[in-house]
Amino acid sequence: MALGLTCSLVAPDLGLAISGAQAAETGKPAKQIFGAAKLPAVLPSRAIGFYSKGCLAGGIAIPTDGETWQAMRLSRNRRWGHPDLIALVERLSREAAAQDGWPGLLVGDISQPRGGPMLSGHASHQMGLDADIWLTPMPERRFSPQEREDVSATSMLKQNTLYVDPDRWTPAHARLLMRAASYPEVERIFVHPGIKKKLCDSWQGDRAAMGKVRPYYGHHYHFHIRIKCPPGATGCKSQTPPPAGSGCGAPLAWWFSDEPWAPAKPKKDTKPKPKKREIRLADLPAACAVVASAPAPASEAEVTLGADPIGRIAASAVEMAPAASAFATLPKVVPLPVWRPRD
Repeated sequence: MALGLTCSLVAPDLGLAISGAQAAETGKPAKQIFGAAKLPAVLPSRAIGFYSKGCLAGGIAIPTDGETWQAMRLSRNRRWGHPDLIALVERLSREAAAQDGWPGLLVGDISQPRGGPMLSGHASHQMGLDADIWLTPMPERRFSPQEREDVSATSMLKQNTLYVDPDRWTPAHARLLMRAASYPEVERIFVHPGIKKKLCDSWQGDRAAMGKVRPYYGHHYHFHIRIKCPPGATGCKSQTPPPAGSGCGAPLAWWFSDEPWAPAKPKKDTKPKPKKREIRLADLPAACAVVASAPAPASEAEVTLGADPIGRIAASAVEMAPAASAFATLPKVVPLPVWRPRD
């Protein structure tokens, strides 16, 4: 499959071309450009930028169904990620089912096909290294497409409190979260402060990864997995490592004071606030312009976990090489996308 790129503009970060028509699209808000992409960019796999300001090249999709997972909210088209993240979610689903008494994952938002800012919902999830997993266990039956849109995740909290409801929380919830935090590639697990407190107070197993479990607003009906930039990645910035320790002391106690939940005080300035400027493609890392305009695969099936995207992309590179050496300037350290379940 020849890629047929037009060499009117070149983004030097990846050495690939952008057509003049595509370049004109850079005047749109970035969320419209990336939100409109239905399929990923046929490029070597790469997480670009930062979690809240970046994009994704060579992303793959987690299938809508696996033996130990089901993807939810399919209409959003947000089950795409860097191959390392997709492999980790698959691994977590399998190991939690086999060892933790968790029947399977209900997978929420990961990223858009090419990452980037979303039309709604998230500030992060932009470079394929974030995933939301529901705290509702997967049922024995398969949800219908409509149920995947309508079924709600279950909050773990007592109504109108910051504390976990013991009638909803189970030891399997704790095992699932601590397993996810234990993986070396995981940088953080975001949960509601009440869930963090429950773990701090009750977890009897290995606590070495407890500090990765970070309290944050929301996250009482799902948890958020964030992995580090892949080894050897260029142009990808990981978050600063969490502070040393379990995070179960004074920093957690702050969340149960009034301060985090107090409404913001209105400013006395009565001047109308200027309209917030939309993020443009030019505001993102330069390589994101290439990602936005790169060709798409022929079908979703070609870029879904287990479909061997490596051979397809490698073949594409070989086919286009005589006509245009678009891949010639890629750094040697950039890997081709590969599914690597870690047993």
